[in-house]
Amino acid sequence: MSNKEYNITDEINEPPRRKRRGILFALRTLRGSFCKEIYQWRGLLPFFCLPNLTRTAASGRVLNPAANKPQKAAILLLPAVFLLAVSCVGGSCGVYAGGDGGFKPASLSIATWNVQALFDGQDDGIEYEEYRSANGWNDEKYLSRLNSISKAISSIEKKGPDIIALIELENEQVLDTLAQDYLKDSAYRYSGFSGLPGYSLGTGILSRMPLTKMRSHSTNANGSVLPRPVAEVWLEAEGQEIVIFICHWKSKLGGDAGTEPLRRDAARVILRRIKAIKQENSSIPIIVLGDLNENYDEFNRHSGEIFCALLPDSPEAAKLSGYELTDNQEQRGAQDFLILSTEKPPQSMFFSGAEGIFYTPWGNELEKGSYYYNGEWETIDHFLLNSAFFDSTGWEFKGAAVIDSEPFVNSKDEPSQYNTRTGSGLSDHLPLLLTLINKG
Repeated sequence: MSNKEYNITDEINEPPRRKRRGILFALRTLRGSFCKEIYQWRGLLPFFCLPNLTRTAASGRVLNPAANKPQKAAILLLPAVFLLAVSCVGGSCGVYAGGDGGFKPASLSIATWNVQALFDGQDDGIEYEEYRSANGWNDEKYLSRLNSISKAISSIEKKGPDIIALIELENEQVLDTLAQDYLKDSAYRYSGFSGLPGYSLGTGILSRMPLTKMRSHSTNANGSVLPRPVAEVWLEAEGQEIVIFICHWKSKLGGDAGTEPLRRDAARVILRRIKAIKQENSSIPIIVLGDLNENYDEFNRHSGEIFCALLPDSPEAAKLSGYELTDNQEQRGAQDFLILSTEKPPQSMFFSGAEGIFYTPWGNELEKGSYYYNGEWETIDHFLLNSAFFDSTGWEFKGAAVIDSEPFVNSKDEPSQYNTRTGSGLSDHLPLLLTLINKG
């Protein structure tokens, strides 16, 4: 959790058109002040204060009574709290709720998009070199970029997908500004941000569906916390829970083999959480999405010589991982890789006793790639789905697509990379779109 102090206040961030006047406003204000005083005095919230939590969420703050004092980043699972429950582990999270309700879909669209270093216009000392004022970066370029990105999001579907995970955001304020000032018509009632204080970039989510819980899980290397936590988001769609893990795994800067253990550590964290979640609900739908900085066929691209965080269901991969040889979990140690299957539902033929088996649309519904590097397409952005999306009940997998049309691509049909000098382009990644259908 951030070392910033989060207090429960009466501050409400609403659209300008919704002005509060008269006796009702005075009563709400009085109630808010009273609830704040009660909480600061006794650390308790009376029942009639709970609606204030929902409204206060519009400010984008973390609504966690345990966070009344500054907290340091730590590997802890903090308890979820009331209504919009938010808990953070080793990062800062925020949840926003605003706008109008009544959204009841028969289908659900989910997008993931790495927006390529979306920094605000202020110098905080953590920006990349090209995003500093000394190099010409300013508020005007930042706001112009928000405008371009919002228009692009709105073009994915009419008024944008129902849910979109955004990778590489500087902070929670960037997400709030995008949602409240530039995507008002998209009616994203809920948003959440995950990132570590003092580091450059985090991840965020915008949703028309209620976000009921959010956690941020630290990953580690040699005893040090890494700057890219894994966000765990719980949402409710038509009375059904879905768990989404939003990822931005370590890049390959430093070499493929040298950085692979860091991506495997992120996979280990996800698997640990999935195991705990499935103890409560063995059939809950789970999606792992985002920029994993690893191709779905990474193992084959390296001729099976590197132990990757994403492994195919093959005898060679099973042998390298050790899961072909023994069912003794203690002998193997904690599993630190995800198994990718092209079967529906996903299943494994070659891994004995392994967990974390996911369906990947790459090679089926998804083609070509989402990232273009050194003259080659890469498939490093992902939707990974567990078997719950293929059991003919509840939310079911319908399809997936790479959004490879304008304005996301340039004249060469490659990602329209953002240029800080000219202000042209969008991102060096293409968005992915997942469609689910509700079978009740």
